[in-house]
Amino acid sequence: MTAQIRPPRRLQSFVCGAWVNGTGEGTPLLDAATGAPVAYIDASGLDMAATLAFGREKAGPKLRAMSFHDRAAMLKALGLKLMEMKEEFYAESLATGATRADAWPDIEGGIGTMLTFASKARRELPAGRVLPEGDVEPLSKDASFSAQHILTPLQGVAVHINAYNFPIWGMLEKIAPSLIAGVPCLVKPASQTAYLTELMVRRIVETGILPSGALQLVCGSVGDLLDHVTGQDAVTFTGSAVTGRKLKAHPAVIANATRFTMEADSLNACLLGPDAAPGTPEFDLFVREVAREMTSKAGQKCTAIRRAFVPTQHMEAAIAALRDRLDKALPADPRSEGARLGALASLAQRAEVRARIAELSAEAEIVSGDPEQLRMGAGDAERGAFLNPVLLACADPGAATAVHEVEAFGPVATLMPYGDLDEGVALVNRGKGSLVASVFTHDPAVAEAGVLGIAPFHGRVLIGNRASAKSSTGHGSPLAPLVHGGPGRAGGGEEMGGMRGVKHFMQRTAVQGAPRLLSAVTGRWVEGAPSRTEGPHPFRKSLAQLRIGDRLSSAPRTVTLEDIEHFAEFTGDTFYAHMDAAAAKANPFFEDRVAHGYLVVSFAAGLFVDPAPGPVLANYGVDRLRFLTPVYPGDALSVTLTAKEITPRANTDYGEVRWDAVVTNQTGARVAEYDVLTMVAKTWPLPA
Repeated sequence: MTAQIRPPRRLQSFVCGAWVNGTGEGTPLLDAATGAPVAYIDASGLDMAATLAFGREKAGPKLRAMSFHDRAAMLKALGLKLMEMKEEFYAESLATGATRADAWPDIEGGIGTMLTFASKARRELPAGRVLPEGDVEPLSKDASFSAQHILTPLQGVAVHINAYNFPIWGMLEKIAPSLIAGVPCLVKPASQTAYLTELMVRRIVETGILPSGALQLVCGSVGDLLDHVTGQDAVTFTGSAVTGRKLKAHPAVIANATRFTMEADSLNACLLGPDAAPGTPEFDLFVREVAREMTSKAGQKCTAIRRAFVPTQHMEAAIAALRDRLDKALPADPRSEGARLGALASLAQRAEVRARIAELSAEAEIVSGDPEQLRMGAGDAERGAFLNPVLLACADPGAATAVHEVEAFGPVATLMPYGDLDEGVALVNRGKGSLVASVFTHDPAVAEAGVLGIAPFHGRVLIGNRASAKSSTGHGSPLAPLVHGGPGRAGGGEEMGGMRGVKHFMQRTAVQGAPRLLSAVTGRWVEGAPSRTEGPHPFRKSLAQLRIGDRLSSAPRTVTLEDIEHFAEFTGDTFYAHMDAAAAKANPFFEDRVAHGYLVVSFAAGLFVDPAPGPVLANYGVDRLRFLTPVYPGDALSVTLTAKEITPRANTDYGEVRWDAVVTNQTGARVAEYDVLTMVAKTWPLPA
């Protein structure tokens, strides 16, 4: 076992386009498992006002000039490069006390989160620089005045102040949505593990993929940084609630209404359903999950289970099952072979956890583990920040206080009994707001009551049972498409959540005006904006030729009773309103037998398609389909098809075209409206 792979280095900050040293001597950062110095950290003397200005003025315009798809492609390229370097990050991560299994969510999970954001942005966001939100709101009867909500990037810097426990994931899960939004980032990692963040930022800078100033790093105290934030900046914070509240109350943050989102203390809970008795798969899953959350990352996860609730009659069985698992979890130097439980981040952190255990012990009994006497695997018990898992049991959680308020940020959890499900839900909610809770049950009624009861107090709820056991990502795994945050004491923030996270760094604006000008702003055709019918059929145009507003207005086609009956027989859709005149007339919506809605859509397709091979390669769906007016035998249908939005796809020979389709009858009444989605070649013929 090699305790120290290289001499300690002096960490630098990356600001204003250069790597710079602080002016002080630096504070030593020690290896969590060996106590040996890893690095020295100091950021004194940095000009924080200039650093923020550099991001705003140097990187901001470059990022905003890129499209959403350009930024997503940039992050994809960066993520793939970083994945190639992952072994270097794993080696550096050993000093944090994390085993390889514990480092996986931080390193590959962090890079994977960035790649997920890049992929979702390419699929879900337009190819332009403006994100229209919702439908156009008509504000006049003649469609000459309308409104559209749009989202545009803030013209400031996203300041990300991160915690020590996930030095890579904590950075990447925040900068990914910021950069996709078009906002440059300044990252301030927690000092204890900043050497791992600094290493990754060095490698990011070396790739040359990001524009200068798009990512800056401060290793050490941020000094007067917050004095210089504006209303165009955003601040995100992960850490203690005490520190978070102090930062949120900073005069500049308040005066400028600077966006501030916080992820703070979280007494996450796990509830064993009344149906999940010992011997059921759900009981076993509950035990496994509680033990895993206590020992994964040595319990240093903001999502870890701190409170576990079981029906009173199952307390002894739960204690015995958890004790059996936890007794086998021996802390060890993560460099040792077979290490499964690593060290806490520092000796100071271990002392903090022990102090919190002492507070909990005033209301709960330690039933497994000894916080003072170590049972070790391989490693230095004197210099390493090791701690055995500690399980407490509180007999009367209703009368207790500390178990619902004190978080021991380590391999510690408290097991508590409840009577009926209502009491269990009430006890879970005494955490006053958490990132995540889980309910283990196989009973749909318990799942419904449990989830609805605790959801207002939690950002995420996991339902665990036998059906999802093999595929479930588990209680403590934040996922890029889902919200990561929670109400109340958890900070009230919402990170990630797919494109919801991107929108946090954008300004929502209601734009009012003439449709032609709204279309120019959004890059999307708006009803009432100019259209063009000249030239070849729109389906004969490749993306190189097609323009927003290109339109086809078809000749009419009359719907006959024979058409309706043939469609009914051919499809098997013999719903009475299509086949029985008396029954149709008794329906409050119809005057007689009506045509099928999908017959209308099928006829519309026949009216607007060009059948010969051409640039339109495939129809892959419709959005927003609505049937507005019944169609009766003898009605004549026409369709108007307008190119609404054009989205080229990178690294392919085609792109997506969204067409606005409106079907009308002989009186001009709208029969149906919807968006048609097609894949269209960028050029035609396609390259050989």
